[in-house]
Amino acid sequence: MTYSIPSPREFLASLFHAAVKAADPLTGIAAHLPEKPKGKTVVIGAGKGAAQMARALESLWDGPLEGVVVTRYGYGCETEHVEIIEASHPVPDAAGLAASKRLIETVKDLSADDLVIALVCGGGSALLPSPPKGLTLEDEIALNEMLLASGAPISAMNVVRKHLSTIKGGRLAAATRARVVSLIVSDIPGDNPAHVASGPTVPDHSTRHEALEIIAQYGLKLPQAAIDHLNSAAADAPLPDDPAFVRNSHHIIASAGVSLEAAAALARAGGIEAAILSDAIEGESRDVAQVHAAIAREVLGRNRPFAKPVVVLSGGETTVTLRAKGGKGGRNGEFALAAALALDGHDIHLIAADTDGIDGSENNAGAFADGATVKRLRAAGLDPRRVLDANDSYTGFKATGDLFETGPTGTNVNDFRAILIL
Repeated sequence: MTYSIPSPREFLASLFHAAVKAADPLTGIAAHLPEKPKGKTVVIGAGKGAAQMARALESLWDGPLEGVVVTRYGYGCETEHVEIIEASHPVPDAAGLAASKRLIETVKDLSADDLVIALVCGGGSALLPSPPKGLTLEDEIALNEMLLASGAPISAMNVVRKHLSTIKGGRLAAATRARVVSLIVSDIPGDNPAHVASGPTVPDHSTRHEALEIIAQYGLKLPQAAIDHLNSAAADAPLPDDPAFVRNSHHIIASAGVSLEAAAALARAGGIEAAILSDAIEGESRDVAQVHAAIAREVLGRNRPFAKPVVVLSGGETTVTLRAKGGKGGRNGEFALAAALALDGHDIHLIAADTDGIDGSENNAGAFADGATVKRLRAAGLDPRRVLDANDSYTGFKATGDLFETGPTGTNVNDFRAILIL
């Protein structure tokens, strides 16, 4: 096969950018604009790409528009009619608590003639803290920190979150008489709309009893007030057949699957075959990395299960179980570092990055790695295994110059991984 690409790193970065472009909310919103109502049109929303979604909607909507959305600090953008509130992510703060109240206030007095357009994407769970009676913001912060450190998949995290909230689990949509149309950028493996941002406008069939089972399974030490709440009917979230939702609708306007196909198309245009493993991979980041690395080594050495040259692509959302305190980095950095250890000395190149531009709590989207990463770490005076054990991938990749930095992308369809074998 004849191929023509720039350097492996430039090629991998170009695939990431193609994936992000395919998740541009403007395209998806344009395809799912609702009909104008008799009354007012009000916008609400939450997530790391919510401000850009609001701006896209403004550019497409022909008529009066008002509303408010909440996004992560530093992720706002200029809008004409929709107010942008910024709050903390991944750990909630008082600004997020105030934003939750604003969203409920914005919709609660609307009439059946009005329309609510809900713009929802990943990150909304942390940005919409709203603890039930008897619990505090500090309790919700502690819950979020425990969930993030637990290694639980995002779907399980959100079952717990939505039963310890007064806004998640469809409750925001249930707070209004207006028709609610939710436009959703999915960062959830499997694209269940009720799991994105813990479903503030989309209910599901999960129960408080399931939440209690998840808490027990992962050994979460919640305050007694939270356990008491989950053992009471007050924690029950509305179900999809609740009459409050009968006129509502929702649409997935961007997803990981579409983004991976865009990256694959770009690779093939350059003469490199592309193999998509899955857009819904979950599991411990370092374990997922071991499997990906094993596939890459098999391709390099035996030309199976794919013939080289090939780029192996995958998406989804892995997790990191924290084994140490003080480490910096996210699940993509953890994946890249674990993969680097498994690929040491092999001529294989990879990128692992979050499509929203931020991996964990630092300022990088993810990292590059290859068969010489371990050598570079040791040259920088670092023991790569100890760096991984400390969950400190950011520090390691910063020392080697292998961080991948994009800034906020304005969308979020979760993890993007590409492994190049020539």
